[in-house]
Amino acid sequence: MLNRIDRVVRVVGVAAAATLVSAVMAFAYEGGAVANGGTIKGVVKYKGTAPAPKTLEVNKDKKVCALTEKKAKDLVVGAGGGVRYAVVSLTDISAGKAFPEGKTVLDQAGCEYVPYITIVPAGAELNIKNSDGILHNIHTYSKKNKPVNKAQPKFKKTIKASFSEPEMVKVTCDVHGWMRGWLAVVDHPYYVITDENGAFELADVPAGEYEIKVWQEDLGESTQKVTVPAGGEASVTFELAAKK
Repeated sequence: MLNRIDRVVRVVGVAAAATLVSAVMAFAYEGGAVANGGTIKGVVKYKGTAPAPKTLEVNKDKKVCALTEKKAKDLVVGAGGGVRYAVVSLTDISAGKAFPEGKTVLDQAGCEYVPYITIVPAGAELNIKNSDGILHNIHTYSKKNKPVNKAQPKFKKTIKASFSEPEMVKVTCDVHGWMRGWLAVVDHPYYVITDENGAFELADVPAGEYEIKVWQEDLGESTQKVTVPAGGEASVTFELAAKK
């Protein structure tokens, strides 16, 4: 009786594993040439009166770190109400353009993370540079990926890391407490960061209907539907309000 049960458990386990593999393969992104694709252009705006950015105290390595005044980047709103450093993406696309070629680099320059938000493909190599010539420490915080916590002294110009699961990953420096940035670990290339006016553009999108999402670290997330015409252009506007 026990042998029979054991055989059944093994068969069920194999079947479940096969189903899981099939599901992963079914949802894997396929990149390639896009014929007659469209473009999504839009803007992310702050709803209401935005607070002024906070000034950050620089209390260490001032000869390197205090060359410019540090302003918090968790919520940066331009003169026209556009929100900078928001991440806009398509949530339900399985095929389209290929990932851009080249290395993904996150730099530490002037005791800031440059860029503030770095888009990195899941599983790809991330090159973390230290252009400051002082001791830094890379410390990441996430829910799906293993954390990275590595010292980077001045003689170690580049260290490498990778993240296997798509999610937003916070990056801090244990040496310089004001330093903060983000990694957008992604499973397709239709991600973009808004500019100083809150504007964004997603190009070479296959024609069709999609869900488009915005993420902003202080304002949260919002989604809406967008229809992309073949060879044409779609327009999207997000309005985000402060959390109550």
